[in-house]
Amino acid sequence: MPERDEPTGALVRPYAVTRGRTRPKLEIALEALVETTVRGRSGMLRGGHGGGEHQYIAQMCDNGRVQSLAEIAARMQLPLGVARVIVADMASDGLLAVYEPTSLEDETDAVGTELLERVLSGLRRL
Repeated sequence: MPERDEPTGALVRPYAVTRGRTRPKLEIALEALVETTVRGRSGMLRGGHGGGEHQYIAQMCDNGRVQSLAEIAARMQLPLGVARVIVADMASDGLLAVYEPTSLEDETDAVGTELLERVLSGLRRL
C-alpha cells in the first residue's frame, strides 16, 4: 500500500476519529496557534500516542512551523469541530502547545495600542 503524505477526512467518518465526541476538552479559538511540544515530538517518534491524525498534526506543527487551528483543519480536510477535539486532546496530553490570541479588550499596554494605531495609519496611507 503506498504511503500518503496527508490524511484525508474522506476515509474515516469524523465522529469515528473523535470517538463520537463533539465537545473539546479545552476551548480553542479558530485563530489559536498550535506547536508541537518536546513531549509531543518524543511521543510521536515512539508512536505511542493516538492514530495517524495525531502524528500528522504533530509533524505539521513541529520545528517552528506553528499552525492555526483553522489551517490544521483545512490541511487535514476535516471539519473544524473534529480538528478542535483532536487538537484539544493532544494539548491536554501535553503533546501540543496552544497559544490563544490576546483580546484587544484585555490590552492595557500603551505600547501595544500605539503599535496598532501606527499599523492602522499605515494601512490607511496605502
